[in-house]
Amino acid sequence: MLDIKVCLLCKNELMSFSKIYNKLNKELKRIKIKYFVIDGGSTDGSLNFYKKNKINFIKQKSIGRGSAIIEAFEKTKCDALIFFSPDGNENILDVIKIIRFLNQKNDLIIASRMMKNARNEEDDDFLKFRKWANNVFNLLANIFFNKNKFVTDSINGFRGMKKKSFLKLNCDEKFYAIEYQMTIRSMKLGLKIKEFPTIENPRIAGVSQAPSIPTGITFIRAFLREIIIGRSFCD
Repeated sequence: MLDIKVCLLCKNELMSFSKIYNKLNKELKRIKIKYFVIDGGSTDGSLNFYKKNKINFIKQKSIGRGSAIIEAFEKTKCDALIFFSPDGNENILDVIKIIRFLNQKNDLIIASRMMKNARNEEDDDFLKFRKWANNVFNLLANIFFNKNKFVTDSINGFRGMKKKSFLKLNCDEKFYAIEYQMTIRSMKLGLKIKEFPTIENPRIAGVSQAPSIPTGITFIRAFLREIIIGRSFCD
């Protein structure tokens, strides 16, 4: 069995995190999985909350979601990490599935919001701008880089990955395209990607840290760069 930990990616998520903390703590203790926080510079009292509840946390050195994920792998010695955002979107019970699939010799596990029996947060909306944009970027990744089974949600951040597999990718994306880069480079190397359907719930409180237009530009830049560099990242 792999030594697996859960990494909570947080920045000013106190309102949401405090509401799900008891359930999260209970469920992870029940399955005997340790967890810690990578904090991206919270100013909403989150640090006091971590200290009060004796939650292990690391203050992120460089800005950006990508930097947080890279630092998490650098600062832990476990075999694999599961990334979870405590904003209410993600179901902590799905961690059990990710653990099972990581122990089945998969490299990257993605909780997909786009598969059959899955749900995207925007599914009840008439106009699904983020979902449509995600599907476009996902299709491009599959067309240009994937030679194996079609990946339905290359962007979702709720995922797990083995450390030795992550290190092969030499990821350097500092911002919101980090998961996209992880998936694309895994496709390029032919790593084993496993997806399962997940239900994405509405955010509990606060606002998304990823504004649509700047984030879209980040994804375009990341996609074009991966076309240009090919497999040179692993040389």
